[in-house]
Amino acid sequence: MENSSLEQVLQDAKLHRQINSLIVAHLRDNNLYQAASVVASATMTSLNDEAPPNKLLELVAKGLAVEKDEMLRGVPSSAFDLGTSIPSGYGSIPAPRTAAVDFGAVQETKGSSKSFPKHETRHLSEHKNIARCARFSPDGKFVATGSSDTSIKLFEVAKIKQMMLPDARDARDGPVRPVIRTFYDHLQPINDLDFHPQNTVLISGSKDNTIKFFDFSKMTAKRAFRVIQDTHNVRSVSFHPSGDFLLAGTDHPIPHLYDINTFQCYLSANAPEINDNGAINQVRYSATGGMYVTASKDGTIRLWDGVTANCVRSIAGAHGTAEATSANFTKDQRFVLSSGKDSTVKLWEVGTGKLVKQYLGATHTQLRCQAVFNDTEEFVLSIDEPTNEIVIWDALTAEKVAKWPSNHIGAFRWLEHSPTEAAYVTCGTDRSIRFWKESL
Repeated sequence: MENSSLEQVLQDAKLHRQINSLIVAHLRDNNLYQAASVVASATMTSLNDEAPPNKLLELVAKGLAVEKDEMLRGVPSSAFDLGTSIPSGYGSIPAPRTAAVDFGAVQETKGSSKSFPKHETRHLSEHKNIARCARFSPDGKFVATGSSDTSIKLFEVAKIKQMMLPDARDARDGPVRPVIRTFYDHLQPINDLDFHPQNTVLISGSKDNTIKFFDFSKMTAKRAFRVIQDTHNVRSVSFHPSGDFLLAGTDHPIPHLYDINTFQCYLSANAPEINDNGAINQVRYSATGGMYVTASKDGTIRLWDGVTANCVRSIAGAHGTAEATSANFTKDQRFVLSSGKDSTVKLWEVGTGKLVKQYLGATHTQLRCQAVFNDTEEFVLSIDEPTNEIVIWDALTAEKVAKWPSNHIGAFRWLEHSPTEAAYVTCGTDRSIRFWKESL
């Protein structure tokens, strides 16, 4: 009995040392050297212990996800009263196909570009006006599109793939219909969409100053079951990875943070001075929610602390005097990929704000388009407006490796890649939605 008790004490002590080491490494790697030094001294931990970048954030995020999953399986969510017509596996993220690219690795990369695999494409559906935005669910099973016609279409990816097979038919021997829901509840064009990370809820941000919540588990629901009335045009929306908060990027220069259970709105108490041209084109959370990033009309990329809501870094003139139209974190949260109306796509180091890579050779000066990684972060994709082509770069070498016709009539305005597989969608000013998947 004494031996097992002693063993438990030793195990607990070892766990405490590991936790202390991770805390010190986390503080040190986020440039909080004074705090790291104090904790190291108080816990007799080495300041120079090696730990993978963001290991503490990764472990906490995993723990919170497991806890959330257990709660969801044991007790129905009070915030969302959902039906059961969507598969119960919604929200479970498949293992990545390959490890994320390490952009911090110092290596000679010239002449070592990878080739982007061939893709086949299919026209999926049409809105009644310009198709403005698209978003995949975190598990890659659904994709939603928003339009100037104020409608939202929800597609099931498995049905899209079935539709792309030769002579595709469903069980009733009719054509496969990948649109499983259409929502109508906005008064003006839709700017952005996002999926709740665990529940079958889709949100939309619109020019009508609202954020609307749609329950896509209910087959007959056409309208929102909850509405947040903002004070400004809602240009961009992003759910916190916990699903308890969301960010709205609006015509106001400071991101609006909402608690989705109370609808209370929070603004940063220590926001920087931002001029009248500081409207936010895009806002996105990092994978763990520890940070968020905004891309603004004044050309600035701003990084914000996900807990304190303080702006921790401003990259002024990130795209010269042109608008910054998009900004997204890499999976390891160490870098941000941005695009702007100066026809550049750039990769920034979060810790220093330094420019790491530039992806050149695509012209985008008119539309509020975005640049995105593919699901493995080996490639960057964006839009060339004059030629109406999809441009693809090797993410590590920044070399252009492909240019493909978009197959839209006239310039297409949005490109969104699946987070889980080699597939993406494009949205056109020609009102159409196209799905692209790797040719087998």
